[in-house]
Amino acid sequence: MTLTAGHGPLSADPAGWFTPALPDGTVYAEPHPRRVVAVAAGRTVIDTEDVVMVHRRGHPLSYAFRPEAVGGLPYTPAPEAPGYGYVPWDSVDTWFEEGRELVHYPPNPYHRVDCRPTDRRLRVSVAGTVLVDTADTVVVFETALSPVLYVDPRHVRVDLLRPSNTASYCNYKGWATYWSAAIDGADGAVVDDVAWSYDQQFDETRSIAGFFSFDPVRAEVSAALPFSAAR
Repeated sequence: MTLTAGHGPLSADPAGWFTPALPDGTVYAEPHPRRVVAVAAGRTVIDTEDVVMVHRRGHPLSYAFRPEAVGGLPYTPAPEAPGYGYVPWDSVDTWFEEGRELVHYPPNPYHRVDCRPTDRRLRVSVAGTVLVDTADTVVVFETALSPVLYVDPRHVRVDLLRPSNTASYCNYKGWATYWSAAIDGADGAVVDDVAWSYDQQFDETRSIAGFFSFDPVRAEVSAALPFSAAR
């Protein structure tokens, strides 16, 4: 997630607005004072604290490095950060930022995840069978994304859920396990990936470890969530 994705301030569909408006194609770059390490074939090929982070619409969040920090790796000068350049993410085997192994892209220092206990009601059903109906929920507010309700498994018909082979990774919540619903008496109906949960949480989202959230496309979900901000 970057300033340019979702409803971020530099995205194509921002949640808010600038006054005066920013020119199209605005790029934001700034020093990123964290140690970034890259490993290829078991050898450290980048180890530097001289990093610039670049937010460009239509591009993943990017590190930019001094040319002397990247050795013989592929390198493209960054016009948004004179004296720095980009290294393709897949040109190394593993990236680390201050000891945390990264997946897919760098974490955004402006991304925030807030988990708040709430009494917003969540009702979920699949093929006419109710899986959840409770107001004992946690609402997760995540930068540039719509809020999402999570629920403790004690309020879920977990007997009807089966782990699927689907998995995904979030830089801010960790690895997600996906769950399919197997509904008895509904012609053997199995609805794939109706829910997900994060079992190994980062500190900022520890309060939803093992909790479930549900896909409103794959299940019938009624969630009392805030309206979108005025545009």
